Amino acid sequence: MAEQPFYQNAPGSPRYLPIAEHGLIGNLRSVALVGSNGTIDWYCSPSFDAPSVFAAVLDAERGGFFAMAATVPARTKQFYFPDTNVLITRFYTDEGVGEVQDFMPVTGESAECERHRLIRRVLCVRGTVPFRVRVAPRFDYGAAPHTLRLLGDTALFESADKSLLLTSTVALEGDGPDVCADFKVSEGESAVFALDQAGEEIVPRGCARAEAEREFEATVRYWRRWLHQSRYRGRWREMVHRSALTLKLLTYAPTGAIVAAPTTSLPEQLGGERNWDYRYVWIRDAAFAVYALLRLGFSSEAAAFMKFVTTYISPGDGFASGPLQIMYGIDGRSDLPERELGHLEGHCGSAPVRVGNGAAGQLQLDIYGALIDSIYLYDKWAEPISSAQWDDVTRLVGWVCDHWDQPDEGVWETRGGRKNFLYSRLMCWVAIERAIRLANQRGLPADLPCWRQCRDTIYRRIMDRGWSERRHAFVQHEGGDVLDASVLMMPLAKFIAPTDPKWLSTLDALTEDLVSDSLVYRYDPQASPDGLRGDEGTFSICSFWYVEALVRAGRVDEARLAFEKMLTYANHLGLYAEEIGRTGEQQGNFPQAFTHLSLISAAFNLDRALG
Repeated sequence: MAEQPFYQNAPGSPRYLPIAEHGLIGNLRSVALVGSNGTIDWYCSPSFDAPSVFAAVLDAERGGFFAMAATVPARTKQFYFPDTNVLITRFYTDEGVGEVQDFMPVTGESAECERHRLIRRVLCVRGTVPFRVRVAPRFDYGAAPHTLRLLGDTALFESADKSLLLTSTVALEGDGPDVCADFKVSEGESAVFALDQAGEEIVPRGCARAEAEREFEATVRYWRRWLHQSRYRGRWREMVHRSALTLKLLTYAPTGAIVAAPTTSLPEQLGGERNWDYRYVWIRDAAFAVYALLRLGFSSEAAAFMKFVTTYISPGDGFASGPLQIMYGIDGRSDLPERELGHLEGHCGSAPVRVGNGAAGQLQLDIYGALIDSIYLYDKWAEPISSAQWDDVTRLVGWVCDHWDQPDEGVWETRGGRKNFLYSRLMCWVAIERAIRLANQRGLPADLPCWRQCRDTIYRRIMDRGWSERRHAFVQHEGGDVLDASVLMMPLAKFIAPTDPKWLSTLDALTEDLVSDSLVYRYDPQASPDGLRGDEGTFSICSFWYVEALVRAGRVDEARLAFEKMLTYANHLGLYAEEIGRTGEQQGNFPQAFTHLSLISAAFNLDRALG
């Protein structure tokens, strides 16, 4: 039998599902993407940044997959078990209705955590449905061969560095290095498949129906108990809570890290080269996520990230980019070398596929404002920061005061050379201003005269050199007239009054140049070359920033319409990638923390304005 992934039952089905046709499950250590056709085509084990086991989303033939689908023509629908991260894919056939329940148990017991268990439970809810399963792991991003050993209802996949154990309640058959199963389930019947990481210290264990039921119920209880902490009671509760659940899935429990996205190299443009590995901790993204989670009442996640910062991110490490890198590994490591995997064709042929991220060595001055703002908010809404954390803050602020006027690569990580970006200046102002607030409110020791002088100098520099008389707007960088959506943060960061005439003029200019049906482009790559070929879609975090800017400017009706339009661009489960293309398709790594945290913030502030 020739190897071929069966992504759809219909003849002529595409080799790749669109990015948006996926749901997400996870265990606070790693995640899996489950297609709307029942196929797991992205899974890294045992952690977010480990080499993939299933990566068909990046190469349909070489990547590996765990396919599970009805063998007769079927319509499919996906939804989450209410208030959880348990995903259900339903198959509607002429003979009956079946469903696949996908989840990864979340447990604090160390022995169970080491299993990194992934459970797929097949149930028939009406009639009879025939199913086919094919498990085709491809270790080390599809580069490492493996052997298969069948032991009754257990299959052991072994490569040089990793082994996986598949247990099943139905008979398994070997097919080369893969495993297949054909079976029928009638109303009330079920079948269970459990995939565990295998090792010498892990005793093989099956996953019978009763055990799967217990694991299912425990996982549901975990997620509902966690979500119950939310204080949000506004108009968009379902979308806000889905975003919160997604952000929680992107946290790495052992260290408190929050990854920017759980995937690598999903293209910002099909056929383009804007493909990056986002499975790391961006200081900026994680700090913004802390703000969003604190807003909803999830203080323990904020505390865990603060512990990550204190434990792994020490000012003065001597990086060429300053006292902090812009990103770190989920275990705090700073070395993230970027390389291309030439044997993978990329999603829909969009090579290159990259692992690691060369932007780690860039100078991005804005990260200091994002981090210190999150520390300020944590101190305000959660618990007072420690004396050691304050010492770190003062060292960072001292460095910012000495280096804020350097050109840098900027928030968008351009590879077209350093510039004097307005957003970088803005966030340096935020770093110093929030530190001054902390010192005053807590009576903490600080060189306040020096800090105030530097803060005010940055303010005047932005107002003088960041303003374009020709465009009647604040612009991307000094000495240019290019508009950039990052300036939407100016009123959000409380740098400028949201009704200041200069800001309202800027908002109008951004609306005219960068907004399309509520969707906001970061900038125009043709007007401001970023060192990369091709175009990109609208950037979803900018679209939600735009909503907030409209709210604060008093244009609440416009803001509500823009927000409601943005909600229509979510996928069928309420998830967002990084960008949205011209025809409404999701583009880039998926799902992206940046987008979901900004949705939470926009909803919160829009609710408050509406009363």
